[in-house]
Amino acid sequence: MLKIFRATAILEGISYLLLFGMTMPLKHWADIPEPNQIVGMAHGVLFILYVVVAIVFCRERKWNLKRFTMLFIASLLPFGTFYADKMYLKELA
Repeated sequence: MLKIFRATAILEGISYLLLFGMTMPLKHWADIPEPNQIVGMAHGVLFILYVVVAIVFCRERKWNLKRFTMLFIASLLPFGTFYADKMYLKELA
């Protein structure tokens, strides 16, 4: 489960950066909305997957609500999932 969660966290973080770092500027500044639609959908799916896998992972590890909350907040911040991977998940691998 750890490998799945780490992979999901990294992919979610990459999709977040692509969405707000590349496709949003293309949509608003260059009037090219198509990449934003594709990456936005992928990011939405990966975000939901990340949260579901985080819940399962925390229950499996018997982690408390505080750790889950930290993982959830990490998904809302740019580079947050990379930080969570380094601080909470990498040490378990």
